[in-house]
Amino acid sequence: MFFDWALWDAAGVPSLPRTPAEDVIARPVREQFEAFLDDHRDALHRCLDGLSEEQVRRSLVRSRTTLLGLVKHAVFVEKVWFDEAITCRSRAEIGIPATPDESFVLHPDDTIASVQRAHREACEASRRATSALGLDDLVHGNRRGPLPLRWVYLHVLRELAQHCGHADILREQLLDP
Repeated sequence: MFFDWALWDAAGVPSLPRTPAEDVIARPVREQFEAFLDDHRDALHRCLDGLSEEQVRRSLVRSRTTLLGLVKHAVFVEKVWFDEAITCRSRAEIGIPATPDESFVLHPDDTIASVQRAHREACEASRRATSALGLDDLVHGNRRGPLPLRWVYLHVLRELAQHCGHADILREQLLDP
C-alpha cells in the first residue's frame, strides 16, 4: 500500500483530503451502513411473501405484533427517522401515527400488497432524503435533539434487525405450528 506522508499531520494522524459531501474514509462506511439497512429492509419486506392475508394478520403474541403490523411499523420507522427527523415536519403533517405502538394497528384496507407498497415507497423516500447528507451531518427533527445521520443509521439498523428477528419467529410459528 502506498502512503502519501503529506497527508499526515504533525501528530502522525492521517489528514486525508475531503470530497464535497464527506471524507474519503467515510464513503465506504456509509456504503456499508446503507447495504446493511437495505438488507434488513428487504428481509422485513419479504417476511410477508408466500403467506395469506389471514396469516399475516394473525396475532401469535400478546402484543399487537403481527407480520403485517411489523412491516407497517417499519414504514412508520422510515418516516420518523428519514422524514420527520430530516425535514422537521410533524407526524401529523407526514400522515403517520403519533406513537410507535399505534403504528402496529391494522386497518381493514391494510393488505400485503398495500403495506409492501407503502414500505417500498418509504424506503425509496428515505434513500432520497439522505442522499445529500454526510454521516456527520445533523438532523434536527427528533425529540432527542440534533443527531448525526450516523446515529440515525445505527438506530434504524438496530430496530430493523430486532424486527427481522421478530418476523422470523412469527413466520416459523405460522409455517410450522
